[in-house]
Amino acid sequence: MLSIIDAIYLGNYKIAVSFNTKNAGVVDLHEVIFTDNRAPFLTLRNENEFAKFKIEHDTVVWENGLDLAPEFLFFVAFKESPEFQNQFKTWGYE
Repeated sequence: MLSIIDAIYLGNYKIAVSFNTKNAGVVDLHEVIFTDNRAPFLTLRNENEFAKFKIEHDTVVWENGLDLAPEFLFFVAFKESPEFQNQFKTWGYE
């Protein structure tokens, strides 16, 4: 099971994440936060609120209750990496 073991806010809606698979990358969530108009995402458009995340239940969780699947965060971090394309298809991201 994929999980996040560390996450550090870098600024501008980017989070450096480390996974239990020993992969580490940067997740840029700017587009996700500013294109999804559901209430939890609207709250996180305030960068100070966005920065208040923690790791819980193997993923990144915000104070407003929003969490994103570790598979989605892995996809965002590595979507251009050829070695993961088959896995992304399995997960339904391609």
